[in-house]
Amino acid sequence: MHKKLSLHDLPRFDDKLTYIYAEHAVIEQQDSAIAVHRADGTSTAIPAAALAVLLLGPGTTLTHAAIKSLADNNCQVLWVGEHGVRFYAHGLGGARSSRNLLRQAFLATQDVARLQVVVRMYCMRFDDKPDPTVTLQQLRGKEGVRVREAYAVAAREAGVEWRGRSYNRGHWDAADPINRALSAANACLYGLCHAAILSGGYCPALGFIHTGKQLSFVYDVADLYKVKYTFPIAFRESTGGTEGLESRVRRACRDLFRTQKLVQQILPDIAAAMDVTADGDFVGDPGDDTYAGDEARPADWWQPDTLPPETPIGRILEQAIRRPWKS
Repeated sequence: MHKKLSLHDLPRFDDKLTYIYAEHAVIEQQDSAIAVHRADGTSTAIPAAALAVLLLGPGTTLTHAAIKSLADNNCQVLWVGEHGVRFYAHGLGGARSSRNLLRQAFLATQDVARLQVVVRMYCMRFDDKPDPTVTLQQLRGKEGVRVREAYAVAAREAGVEWRGRSYNRGHWDAADPINRALSAANACLYGLCHAAILSGGYCPALGFIHTGKQLSFVYDVADLYKVKYTFPIAFRESTGGTEGLESRVRRACRDLFRTQKLVQQILPDIAAAMDVTADGDFVGDPGDDTYAGDEARPADWWQPDTLPPETPIGRILEQAIRRPWKS
């Protein structure tokens, strides 16, 4: 019987390995690790506490003991499609406190506050600080130019022809090698960003730039890193042909994410985008999480700041509130 560790006992998210992708395999618990048994008869033991993300592709079987070990060690488990390019489901995040989530929800539902986050997230993509007199529409135009130039540079350095981003999710194999490589690389990046978001106690659905999908915030965060990480890898690996292309891309992403220490950047970048480091209200470490040592501890009662405790409930229900989801 293994003792369940508290968040205080576990490695920080930014100290972990990036991710492992498995398909057509059986995954079982092995002491304090998990063992991945592949169809070809090979097996690999992976320390659960050192892994940030486990991507489960088609044909994988996961035992109850293995998923319990992964959950106890705050490893995010994502169920994905073939080659890791579609997302189906995920497990719970590792944070116990809801403080970051409440801050994110406030910022995402207040127009001016949300606009400020949007502007900061766009500005973070540029090496030079943008001119503060430009409009948001102009800033988006500059971002479009930056991305197009990045595609052109990556294509030129790899020595391949670039015809533009184009692919059909229903006919994956019909896409050219570059677009297949880009989708595979972006899927790896999405998985890592998704895990960081959950580990930090944020909601993947509450985006700022993107909206309307359950992964909107994942796309927001991943767009901070695509030009630097996934573009060069995808173009370089596409020159090796289609045989094993997605596997080569995943390995290259994993190696680059690790050597560049991407996992150490994501949560601080989220905090900077939300401007939460200035007031000390950022929960990014188990030491800041009131519930990290005891997940069964009851939650505190919420107390409003706008109405005094002696306010009659009838008056509370009469208060006019803004409902942005209603016309």
